Amino acid sequence: MILASSSPVGLWLGLAAAAAYAVPALAAASLQASSARAALWLAWVLHGSALAWAMLEPTPRFGFASALSVTAWLVLTVYAIERQLFPQLQARWALAALGSVAVLLALVFPGSALPLSATAWLPLHLALGISAYGLLAAAVVHAALMTRAERRIRLAEDPHSGMPLLTLERLTFRFVTAGFVLLTATLAAGMLFSEALYGRAWRWDHKAVFSVLSWLTFAALLIGRKRFGWRGRSAVRVLYAGALLLLLAYVGSRFALEVVLGRAA
Repeated sequence: MILASSSPVGLWLGLAAAAAYAVPALAAASLQASSARAALWLAWVLHGSALAWAMLEPTPRFGFASALSVTAWLVLTVYAIERQLFPQLQARWALAALGSVAVLLALVFPGSALPLSATAWLPLHLALGISAYGLLAAAVVHAALMTRAERRIRLAEDPHSGMPLLTLERLTFRFVTAGFVLLTATLAAGMLFSEALYGRAWRWDHKAVFSVLSWLTFAALLIGRKRFGWRGRSAVRVLYAGALLLLLAYVGSRFALEVVLGRAA
């Protein structure tokens, strides 16, 4: 495997973050809670430093792996905040594994250089899109925890071993709602100001089609919950479908361009 980070500092920050994430991911059972928490905090700081360094370089690069890396960091940020409010939230090892993989992918596939002639609004547009990714990814994590909580209830396990099911459901849909608002803003900006942002008119390519399909899926989920009381497994399946479509929209299309076809977007 050849690491393709564009600078030695970024490379070492990324490797250090991946190693720190690997500690709670691989040794969750043998670590004390305080040690695992400290390792995760260190990894989060190193990960954020690597992302900041990459954006401050003379020629910033961005691609599918960078998008996944920023999304993972945002999800871990949400987790760190929620742990202060809900100490019983248990997803440390899985999120640490996600963070480690995302950081390594970004080192191997740094993406293509952002055009120096791009409008100053392009970073804001990308930030909106990535924030939507992060919030909806957080919703997916909470949906997975909902599924685990439901299984625990069916098996009559200790009900105090995790967050209450209703709390998880409420948080899940709050993240879906916030992510949907940002996704709407991102799509609206892309449609209305595509020429200013990218130097070309809006076109119905794979990214646009999957993005709109994802938006429609999340809209149906929110309407279905409000009008028809969708919840439980049915709601989670619709959430997963919307998240998969959104993943295919940007990450999937960029992966095909950068890795399968071997060219910039």
